[in-house]
Amino acid sequence: MTSTQKQNVTISLDAPLVRKAKMLAAKRSTSTSGMLAEQVEALVSEDDGYERASASAIARLKRGLHLGGERMISRDEVHER
Repeated sequence: MTSTQKQNVTISLDAPLVRKAKMLAAKRSTSTSGMLAEQVEALVSEDDGYERASASAIARLKRGLHLGGERMISRDEVHER
């Protein structure tokens, strides 16, 4: 199993927000640091998923869809005399 190296990040929050975050973390039996790390991981994962879905959709659009029917006549064929 590979271990990932963790790095500390410093953020500044208003004191009332810190107090509420600590209470929320205690209710969830975690630390404020753990709670914030979980939220950042979720945001990054969500963004990665969006990027994959976007790339997949663009690839499908470029391939196009066959909706049945016959080949369309070209402009030159229509105007042949």
